[in-house]
Amino acid sequence: MKKYIASCHCGAVRAEALLPDSIQAQDCNCSMCNKLGFIHVIVPAERFSLLQGKDDITTYTFNTAVAKHTFCKHCGVKAFYTPRSNPNGFSINLRCLETTPPSVTIEAFDGQNWEQHAESLKHLG
Repeated sequence: MKKYIASCHCGAVRAEALLPDSIQAQDCNCSMCNKLGFIHVIVPAERFSLLQGKDDITTYTFNTAVAKHTFCKHCGVKAFYTPRSNPNGFSINLRCLETTPPSVTIEAFDGQNWEQHAESLKHLG
């Protein structure tokens, strides 16, 4: 495992995740991820830490309010959030990592039909 930094555009929010050199990420087609271009790297809470910006984050919820969509108050970038599929972990936006692990496989995830497919993400967090 190696430490990787995820940050928002303005740099106010920075987080660290422990990731292996080879990761599998999910490209979700749900209404939120599709509009944001969010590519998921889901990690358990013990492999995630917020380095800075606690007071620079705002949170948005909808539908079941289980997912906590966190955004930088200043630049609006969503570098990570608490996903509904793994509410005890975090999903980091692959596009917000300052460096990318050497091997990344991106798989499609059908978030438009979330209820039928959510179980397939449980093992990640």
